[in-house]
Amino acid sequence: QVQLVESGGRLVQAGGSLRLSCAASGRTFSDYAMGWFRQAPGKERESVAAINWSGGIKYYADSVKGRFTISRDNTENTMYLKMNSLKPEETAVYYCAARPTRHFYGSAWYKREDYNTWGQETQVTVSS
Repeated sequence: QVQLVESGGRLVQAGGSLRLSCAASGRTFSDYAMGWFRQAPGKERESVAAINWSGGIKYYADSVKGRFTISRDNTENTMYLKMNSLKPEETAVYYCAARPTRHFYGSAWYKREDYNTWGQETQVTVSS
């Protein structure tokens, strides 16, 4: 199974930008479709974005479309989430996750139960 480690979370002002990283190890990174999720205090974990094995297919939650960009570098075994125009309500712990398939095969990209490996989280705090 692949192991995942997130980094890049920190305190940022509203309107600012951050880039999160998710470093993978242990298995062939390109065998996995990947996703980013977040969980705000008192709320359920929600999907943010997902990407297939090659980076050619990307999905975004409506709330982040146009502001967030998911990408991956299979040569570096790393996935990224570039976040622009951050809002205070996006304060949350962010997780990266891996699905045991290269593609989504018609399965909804946002379904948490289809991801079987999770990183430990990175905290993003957006101040107003």
